[in-house]
Amino acid sequence: MPILFDYLRAPSPRRARIVLAEKGIAHDTVIVDLAAGEQLGEGFRAINPACTVPALVVEEGVPALTDNAAILAWAEAVKPQPPLLGTTPLDKAEIASWNARIEAECFMAIAEAMRNTAPAMKDRALPGPVNYAQIPELAERGRARLLDFLDRFDAHLASRDYVAASGFSVADITAAVAIDFARVLRIDPLEGRPHIAAWRARLAQRPAFSL
Repeated sequence: MPILFDYLRAPSPRRARIVLAEKGIAHDTVIVDLAAGEQLGEGFRAINPACTVPALVVEEGVPALTDNAAILAWAEAVKPQPPLLGTTPLDKAEIASWNARIEAECFMAIAEAMRNTAPAMKDRALPGPVNYAQIPELAERGRARLLDFLDRFDAHLASRDYVAASGFSVADITAAVAIDFARVLRIDPLEGRPHIAAWRARLAQRPAFSL
């Protein structure tokens, strides 16, 4: 059975949890305590030298899948239904485009703002095995980028039920996890944005989003 290396308070492994749940892929879970720096220890480095979660070991003797892109590609290949990457060529293209946009313009904006201000992230402004100093100006830029994205995203959702193509996809997973995590910045993404609020309430009806 696959083993997911996880940390419940972090957004990136939550994306993997939701993907596996939506696919109905059973797995065991091992918690890596990021707050205690367990990801930097030799034991976890042997699994993922990048010192990040999620990491998914799909079978013994095979290198772990160490990012959400790889985990999603594997899950889609081993269990095509329900599809999270679309079914038609144009749907696949639209979903891929929105997923990349959300990662770059929303997820990374939140990461910039949080990791460059949080006291616990001092000298850990980027994840991984190398320490990097915080840059406060990046935090200011991250907040501005996030607020701009949220307003544009609300307008995008005004006439549709899901982020891309004609139904639920990985773009919804990525966006929902990012928007939920934005509260770490004391920003409520739903306030004054009725279309985001309606979309997020729709997703809350899916059991995977309780994870």
